[in-house]
Amino acid sequence: MKRIAVEEAFITPEILAAMKRKLESGSAELGFRLLAESILFGTSPGAQLMQQRLLDIGEGRIAQMDATGTDVQIISLTSPGIQVLDAAEATALAAHSNDVLAQATQRFPGRFYGLTAVAPQEPERAADEIERGASKLGMRGVIINSHTFGQYLDEEQFTPLLAAAQALNQPIYLHPRDPSPQMIQPMAAYGLFSAIWGFAIETGLHAMRLIFSGTFDKFPNLKFLLGHMGEALPFWLQRIDNRYLVMSKAGALKPLKRLPSEYFKDNFLITTSGVTSMPALELSMKVLGAERILYAADYPYESVEEAVAFVDSIPDVEARAAIGYRNAERLFRL
Repeated sequence: MKRIAVEEAFITPEILAAMKRKLESGSAELGFRLLAESILFGTSPGAQLMQQRLLDIGEGRIAQMDATGTDVQIISLTSPGIQVLDAAEATALAAHSNDVLAQATQRFPGRFYGLTAVAPQEPERAADEIERGASKLGMRGVIINSHTFGQYLDEEQFTPLLAAAQALNQPIYLHPRDPSPQMIQPMAAYGLFSAIWGFAIETGLHAMRLIFSGTFDKFPNLKFLLGHMGEALPFWLQRIDNRYLVMSKAGALKPLKRLPSEYFKDNFLITTSGVTSMPALELSMKVLGAERILYAADYPYESVEEAVAFVDSIPDVEARAAIGYRNAERLFRL
């Protein structure tokens, strides 16, 4: 079976260098500092292997794909990307990383596709970069690594970015990162700020803000992807609807035009990245339908071999094909 993996990360040496300068300046956010010191600049053999793989968007990555049965990667800038940097530097480095990624997609046509990295710090220029990525670089969507200095995409200043993504039919992959400065402190003591818990909480919150702010009334055709089996939101949709109805009738919430679950089912798709639990997938298929779930391996952070074995074990042949590659072909226009 063909396999298209849609949450596969890379980084450039220039962005790594800028991140290191940020850390050395003493002005880095707590979550970024904790993660960067352990992974992006870690010295363990595992961390060094991930660093090597993040930097490789050439023959080495192709060889790894061939060895694990991955036909296509949709590649995007790794979290937290340029969203931890000052605005001007972030905008310039985002554009440079998009040029680098576009060159790789041209070198390996049909094996690599890319998502446009943007700096939300400068929303108007981010909108311009989405247009450049779509029209000149052949990008198939946009990568946003959740919050930017504790700010979220539902806030008014980000309207140009969202408008450009909708107008250009560019789905936004809302990828996790360390929790915002407002919420990380209770998680830091036990290491809960990372993928074990904090990533899902932070990114799920971002998705909920987009729904409850009325963003999708303004942008009804805008599409977002959430990894890690939807950051647990498919599990909670019934309760979210139930509590929304109670609280909105009591005047505690601003009424929406539709139920929260309806926005989620229309404006979000989810991916399997980092989750190889069949009960979790079965629930997600029952709630959303197999047509709204895409395969992802989360390279190089997760085991590709495990991810491949998992998608290959889906019992229903049609669902396996839809999740493994057909939904990605449709969404990303491959």
